[in-house]
Amino acid sequence: MNQVITVTATRQSAVRGSVDPHLSIRHYDPDADLMLLHFGPQHPSTHGVFRMDLHLDGEIIVKATPYVGYLHRAVEKLCEKLSFVQQTPIVDKNDYVAPMTNEQALNMAFEKLLGVEVPRRARWMRTLFAELQRIASHLLALGTFCIDLGGALGGGSTAFIHTFRERELILDLFEEVTGARFHYNTHTIGGQRHDLPAGFAAKVNAALDIIEARIPEYEAMSLGNAIFQARTKGVGVLDGQLALELGITGPILRACGIDHDLRRDAPYSAYDELVPKVIVRQGGDTYARMRVRFDETAESIALCRKAIDGMPEGPINGYKPIRQPTMAKSAGGQVYVGIETPRGELGTFVIGGGDTPTSPYRLKIRPPSLHALSAIPYIMPGATVSDAVAILGSLDPIMGEVDR
Repeated sequence: MNQVITVTATRQSAVRGSVDPHLSIRHYDPDADLMLLHFGPQHPSTHGVFRMDLHLDGEIIVKATPYVGYLHRAVEKLCEKLSFVQQTPIVDKNDYVAPMTNEQALNMAFEKLLGVEVPRRARWMRTLFAELQRIASHLLALGTFCIDLGGALGGGSTAFIHTFRERELILDLFEEVTGARFHYNTHTIGGQRHDLPAGFAAKVNAALDIIEARIPEYEAMSLGNAIFQARTKGVGVLDGQLALELGITGPILRACGIDHDLRRDAPYSAYDELVPKVIVRQGGDTYARMRVRFDETAESIALCRKAIDGMPEGPINGYKPIRQPTMAKSAGGQVYVGIETPRGELGTFVIGGGDTPTSPYRLKIRPPSLHALSAIPYIMPGATVSDAVAILGSLDPIMGEVDR
């Protein structure tokens, strides 16, 4: 069913017009003593192999230019050489902090191309896994962000160790189902490869109880910390209209006051039955972005409880048993499927047919992290070098999906 999604925003011309991302350094100020700082690609705060060129006037950034491509592995071209059923482990490693959502986006596109229906139980399982993955991803985002802020938060490692500890509980649950803690290969065409083991519901609820009880602890260490607020409020402000024009989605867009979430606006899996509460905040700054992720964690906990307690019975796969890699074939056509990951809209565009009907003729992945990084030339200028670390961390980019 095709749906038209309408999103509106109010332009903040003052914020948008204050920065020229195409500023010519030669014409900036003849009397200024500018310094070029290569930030990355080895710097640990770049969240992967990523580089920014920062032109500094003293401590103030006057121009920021992002550079990607250091991690390019030609995943999309590789997928065009493999059969449909062989590709799930490949995309696991794109957004390596949220592998479950990579698998789901790819297989949903293949299902649409092949005309495969997914059983209700499998759709509910996908929703459960996606929300568990969102919790794990946002916990890691909050913890690593506190490390980015560094000594201002007592070294920053305290919050990281605490959130990393709770993330392990989610990985324990995934290991119960798939046998793996990180790259799962459990989504497949038509549904799921692994069913939920006996007693899984009790383990999910027990893990969620622990995480939910410790959320006030996370808030006290981060969002409630006066130094954290001073380092994030009013820093890296992104205009909502500009975010839309750059294709930015997910928590970054919702932190700009834009009420948009594909789980609600274009529901898939079981989101037509388990409708999420969309978290929206105003300001578009670094603090608002972290606030959205923090509140989304609590909402995902509630969704996981509903999903595991109401999990329907029935088959977990609606496709024919795959005995050989070449059994899934496409007669042609082209489809696009977008889902809401912890970082925004992850899209998969597939063209079927061609000389090898068992593989995509073309495959293109739309990663939300790449669009997030496109905001850097607009929101970095005017900030300090120390602010640059906080701004980049608040974008929560994953370089695996940026470079694919």
